[in-house]
Amino acid sequence: MNQKYPKKEKLKKKSEIDLLFAKGKWHSCGNLRIISMNLEQKPQENFELKNQKVGVSVSKKYFKKAVDRNRIKRLLRESYRLNKSIFIPKFGAQSISMLFWVSKEIPRHYSEVEQEFVKLCESKK
Repeated sequence: MNQKYPKKEKLKKKSEIDLLFAKGKWHSCGNLRIISMNLEQKPQENFELKNQKVGVSVSKKYFKKAVDRNRIKRLLRESYRLNKSIFIPKFGAQSISMLFWVSKEIPRHYSEVEQEFVKLCESKK
């Protein structure tokens, strides 16, 4: 499987994000939350998607320093990039998703974030 995170897989458009928050489903596991919407099952009018798109977000309320927020976002993107093989079957090949780190504490190691991400993917029905 391709382990890249190209520009076409990044969730950036405001219209896509608005659609996701309006009609997406929330899932939580530990310190991670995800809002996801599979467009294979529910095709939207005037909205075509050829592959999945994923975005990441970290609360400014809990992490005042941009350095901390950026580090957590890098770790989230890396865990997605390396674990696409379990993410895509669970959330769909044509889906839009956004990952959130909800803990007030900064993860010490990448392995913590990766374990949370794998648990989140496995717990999704």
